[in-house]
Amino acid sequence: MGMSIKSGGGGRGGRRRSKRHAPMSEINVTPFVDVMLVLLIIFMVAAPMMTGGVPVDLPQAKGTQLESPKKEPMVVSVTREGKVYLGQQETDVITLEAIGAKLQAIAKERGGTDEPIFVRGDKAVEYQHVARVMARIKEAGFRKLSLVTELGQGG
Repeated sequence: MGMSIKSGGGGRGGRRRSKRHAPMSEINVTPFVDVMLVLLIIFMVAAPMMTGGVPVDLPQAKGTQLESPKKEPMVVSVTREGKVYLGQQETDVITLEAIGAKLQAIAKERGGTDEPIFVRGDKAVEYQHVARVMARIKEAGFRKLSLVTELGQGG
């Protein structure tokens, strides 16, 4: 191993470390807290943008808001162009013929057809498109259908 040579001056020198060069045994948490606060602000700003879902311009109607279910409800959306979406993502497009079978498969996983289904229809879509979707849902054995509207001044 190596040898240490005392530097001149004698006295205290040698292998003993002075107070100012002693290793720090404390953790500085200030940078950690700063990073966490920045992440918190980013997620608070980004979270509302992530829940957009399928863009549907809902009609307005007076009424009271329904009590929100314990688990996430099944949502069927009909857009202005008449496209049907099962779920909240724009990639969840489905044909009118396949909607009944797909809903039954989801209901089997979730515990039955007694679960409510929320139908979101754009206010500019022809009523017949929404009626056809509702008819297919009824044919699949679901009885609890709710039309989603915005609370507002409408009739």
